[in-house]
Amino acid sequence: MNDLLERFFALTPQMRLASYVGVALLLSLFYWNFSYSPTATALSERLSRLEELQTQQATKARQVAQLEALRKQVRELDAKLNEALAQLPDQKEIPDLLSTVSSLGRESGLEILLFRQRPEALQDFYAEVPVEMLMKGTYAQLTEFFDRVGKLNRIVNAKDISMKSPVVTEGRVVLSTSCTIVTFRFLSEEERARIAAERAKREQR
Repeated sequence: MNDLLERFFALTPQMRLASYVGVALLLSLFYWNFSYSPTATALSERLSRLEELQTQQATKARQVAQLEALRKQVRELDAKLNEALAQLPDQKEIPDLLSTVSSLGRESGLEILLFRQRPEALQDFYAEVPVEMLMKGTYAQLTEFFDRVGKLNRIVNAKDISMKSPVVTEGRVVLSTSCTIVTFRFLSEEERARIAAERAKREQR
């Protein structure tokens, strides 16, 4: 040991400095290989995993926010669907609805000459229920009738309106008016199934 020290101190200052630098480099290399490098690698892996988890968390948060928005949209669509379905009477309500339409005509001062239900036109989930009407009355009475029909809480349309044969009676112009009153009803599950089966049978031909 003493020989090593004597030899070391016998070196020139430049050689001793070079020895210091060499020892420092060896220690640094040893620290890098066995301590810092593994630690840095592990830290880098942890940081990468943390970044990945943060990205996943942000994605899930966005999905949750979108899910709530979609649920709200579904609730709004359900409400609108229920509101629309409420305007479509079912089969058992049709007679009362048609009776109401006829009553509105008489209450408006019209003389109802014809009120005849025609065959239904079946669609995918509803049926058109047409009623042929012929009535007499003034233009004001007719507009009052159509206005009242339009304010019903059920969907009722008037089409093919024709006014003719004006006659002056007691100072009033009375018109003969024909039209088709169309209301709609909601099909039952059995009817929808039957329509779907008939359509599938036609498509197979």
